[in-house]
Amino acid sequence: MTVDVPQLVAQAREGRPRAVARLISLVEGASPQLREVMAALAPLAGGAYVIGLTGSPGVGKSTTTSALVSAYRKAGKRVGVLAVDPSSPFSGGALLGDRVRMSDHASDPGVYIRSMATRGHLGGLAWSAPQAVRVLDAAGCDVILVETVGVGQSEVEIASQADTSVVLLAPGMGDGIQAAKAGILEIGDIYVVNKADRDGADATARELNHMLGLGEARGPGDWRPPIVKTVAARGEGIEEFVEALDRHRAWLEKHDVLAERRARRAAREVETIAVTALRERIDDLRGDRRLGALARRIVAGELDPYAAADELVAGLTGG
Repeated sequence: MTVDVPQLVAQAREGRPRAVARLISLVEGASPQLREVMAALAPLAGGAYVIGLTGSPGVGKSTTTSALVSAYRKAGKRVGVLAVDPSSPFSGGALLGDRVRMSDHASDPGVYIRSMATRGHLGGLAWSAPQAVRVLDAAGCDVILVETVGVGQSEVEIASQADTSVVLLAPGMGDGIQAAKAGILEIGDIYVVNKADRDGADATARELNHMLGLGEARGPGDWRPPIVKTVAARGEGIEEFVEALDRHRAWLEKHDVLAERRARRAAREVETIAVTALRERIDDLRGDRRLGALARRIVAGELDPYAAADELVAGLTGG
């Protein structure tokens, strides 16, 4: 069923949650009208500040996200939350755990919360997350919080999808060992030690500080990620956390890094769309005579796989 995209976009701009939900559903479902939707949203997006939050399960990502929503709402900001949940093994949809834990904001018209399923996509995000962020941006959100699945060290894709990346840790969860490893603990612009009322919080903060000291050399004007201690369940340390976010945004703008990050993000999105389109065209060739002919030439020793792939790509792209 086709929808009236201009009307839907206009309603989203007015803050109507059903319109926002419908637009994100069109994105998630790879609707035939997706190109029309993105074309309509392009001139309206670009004003939101995108904050990515990641970390291992149990560190309190959802509770911290909820506390951030409260802080930004007190400041009069419209907030969008994209909570990426693991896919259900039965339905393929999101398990909705994050949305349940942020139910305090469900009745606030200045907050839009959406759970998205990874649907097998690696990196901690759903494949359609960048387009969903654009929908929330164009809908007038001042701040967009993107919470990743957070299932391990490999969930680092958020670093390329957010203006500011936040890594959350908690004492007593083996983070001291993780601090010595590559991966998720190397992507943070800000580190948050949540549940700081537990034993070991100071030790975790010290280990993080030591890790940052061993990292790449920084000049006098470079950003050094701060370490903030919070107890998000009680709202403690959230004011300092928001101040750290504000400082990082100011630094990004002062050094022209924000525009550079957003340009890289757009380039990555274009690349992903192009590669997906090519992959779909290759899938369409599974029963094509050209692919079969190339395969027979490889078996006969007339052609190597790389040369065959070059021929296939040239045929697909017209090169």
